[in-house]
Amino acid sequence: MPGKMVLIFGVSKILWIMTAASQAFYIETVPEFRSLAQIGDSVSLICSTVGCASPSFSWRTQIDSPLHAKVTNEGTKSILTMDPVSFENEHSYLCTATCGSEKLEKEIQVEIYSFPRDPEIHLNGLLEVGKSITVRCLVPDVYPFDRLEMHILKGDYVMKNHEFLEDMDRKSLETKSLEVTFTPVIGDIGKVLLCRAKLHIDEADSVLKERVATKELQLYISPKNTIISVNPSTKLQEGDSVTMTCSSEGLPVPEIFWSKKLDNGNLQRLSGNATLTLIAMRMEDSGIYVCEGVNQIGKEKEEVELIVQAFPRDPEIELSGLPVSGSPVSVTCKVPSVYPFDRLEIELLKGETVLKNKEFLEELDRKSLETKSLEMTFIPTMEDTGKVLVCQAKLHIDEMEFEPKQRQSTQRLFVNVAPRDTAVLVNPSSIVVEGSSVNMTCSSYGLPAPKILWSRQLNNGDLQPLSENTTLTLISTKMEDSGIYVCEGINQVGKSRKEVQLVIQVAPKEIQLTAFPSKSVKEGDTVIISCTCGNVPETWIILKKKAESGDTVLKSIDGAYTIRKAQLQDAGVYECESKNEVGSQLRSITLDVKGRENSKDYFSPELLVLYCASSLIIPAIGMIIYFARKANMKGSYSLVEAQKSKV
Repeated sequence: MPGKMVLIFGVSKILWIMTAASQAFYIETVPEFRSLAQIGDSVSLICSTVGCASPSFSWRTQIDSPLHAKVTNEGTKSILTMDPVSFENEHSYLCTATCGSEKLEKEIQVEIYSFPRDPEIHLNGLLEVGKSITVRCLVPDVYPFDRLEMHILKGDYVMKNHEFLEDMDRKSLETKSLEVTFTPVIGDIGKVLLCRAKLHIDEADSVLKERVATKELQLYISPKNTIISVNPSTKLQEGDSVTMTCSSEGLPVPEIFWSKKLDNGNLQRLSGNATLTLIAMRMEDSGIYVCEGVNQIGKEKEEVELIVQAFPRDPEIELSGLPVSGSPVSVTCKVPSVYPFDRLEIELLKGETVLKNKEFLEELDRKSLETKSLEMTFIPTMEDTGKVLVCQAKLHIDEMEFEPKQRQSTQRLFVNVAPRDTAVLVNPSSIVVEGSSVNMTCSSYGLPAPKILWSRQLNNGDLQPLSENTTLTLISTKMEDSGIYVCEGINQVGKSRKEVQLVIQVAPKEIQLTAFPSKSVKEGDTVIISCTCGNVPETWIILKKKAESGDTVLKSIDGAYTIRKAQLQDAGVYECESKNEVGSQLRSITLDVKGRENSKDYFSPELLVLYCASSLIIPAIGMIIYFARKANMKGSYSLVEAQKSKV
């Protein structure tokens, strides 16, 4: 056992000596284990020693291939420089350092890649709104491309991405691309196309190289909505000036070019401004002028025809009155101050239909300016509304008469329709209770749309204007609102009316019950019980005599009941009931009949005169009451609703 311990101690001592010796001499490298180098760059590997004053160095590759690098030794340091880095430098390099009898080695792995430039964005044309376009993203001279990932974005939206995972069969620089096709819209203006390329250059993807290219979207819109405005008119007189302005929409804003169309169809360029002004125009300036809006992706044309006329004034169109549907109207076309009128031709058209044509072939007996005219009568219809009356005058002023000078005037027809189909809608009804509200709405058809006028018919037949609104509203109606109301639809060519009778129903009121000559009479006197109701039409009057045994309905005439030779039993309570469909009202009166002090019959001349007079007065009073009621009120009485009498 002690022998073994001595042996172990000896071995341990030798190992300690060897370890101490190795720690005294060792190698350091920069970088320590791995170098990532881009093709074309300059890269240096540094190998240095510690613990040896005069080491010797050597470099080699693991597979003993040429170094393709330059070695520089500087004391305890050796530098391996690759300039430029190429595919031949993709090796594991070994640095060997020798110090006396000791030799040490250290390995540095050199990995190469190529990712020298940002991606390139290419378009196969201009970005035109509404037309598809292809975007191509290129990544040039990339290695190793099997670790390349590409994305194409529009704004924040990823349109396409791709990872190039195919096997590499050779070491070479490759240009990789990614394409996507899309259709630009107006909303893409100002957005950015982005091409992003990522190169994962180690297994763990811990080192990531990324390059990005961007391109702002410049959208184009081909010229459209090209418009020409002419001031003062496209029809001009000799010596006049005209200004024509052209506009066209597009992106970028189109340039404007003016030309005149020649007889052979070619265009004669006139101006590159949006506004073209022609002054002191002559007949030969007549023709078709062309405006052209042009930008990088297209163009659009618009034409306008200018006519330079020789007459001093345009013809004049006159109508004998407003055109009314179904009613004849005369139209006259006048050509003022024309010479020579023997070569004048006038044509009158309605829309594209020729109504009448006339040539003035009479001989000229003097030189003077004449006013010539053409007249005809036609019956307008509703279908003529919107059509145009055209008066066209042609003056053949050369010998061959194939180049007439021409003027024309137009007038758009508006056919009027007299008001008709006037109707009134009453809500809730034309018969309402006093205090209610009523709406009367009037409608009338015509062209132009009739104006509405509400009136009330007075007793003498005259109309009292009330309102010009379509709806006439009466709030909290009264009996005096009853009557005939008239709605009139009125326009320039006529009127139409509609009447409605409004009846305001009123409950009986102001009932009066009287005894004539008095409520207190003597036995044998004549007394009249009279019931009247205020100015309420269609009222039933019922007279009753009240009694404990039951009421007795009296046969009254026009609300009056006559008691001749009153008896004591005629005394008592008399009641009048006035009622209609709306309501009723009661009144009562007490009649007192007194006995005579001396029942002995006697005769005197004075009594005879009084008797005769009373026999005449009483009927007269009854007649007065009757006619007064007839004049002021209307009503009726009822014998248990069976017998009715107008009051």
